[in-house]
Amino acid sequence: MATIFSKFLTEMDVTRSLVIPTNFMGLLDFERGRLMDMHVHDDAGGLWMFRCSVQQNGIVGDVLCVDWTEFVQHKNVKVEDKVIFVMEDEAAGGRMKIEVKRKIRLFGQDIWGDVK
Repeated sequence: MATIFSKFLTEMDVTRSLVIPTNFMGLLDFERGRLMDMHVHDDAGGLWMFRCSVQQNGIVGDVLCVDWTEFVQHKNVKVEDKVIFVMEDEAAGGRMKIEVKRKIRLFGQDIWGDVK
């Protein structure tokens, strides 16, 4: 398993669309101006389809905008959660997995728990 991308989520990521700089998505083939579907599995084995497009961002260049609204609502994803995209079974052509982690403060320690 190899981590492709991870980030702490912003208000925009949670309320509008997940924004990922394209230089982090080297394993995926996306073209500017074209809608693509990204299929990912979650920890529960569910299959999710995210509609994606590459858009120009004046600050960081091209970004991948991921419409994942249904996933966010279903999983109750929140600002400051951490999203992780992982490539599994690379030898067999690969399968992308999405994980969401939430920081929990327990007895003075920060623990990252899975968002189910």
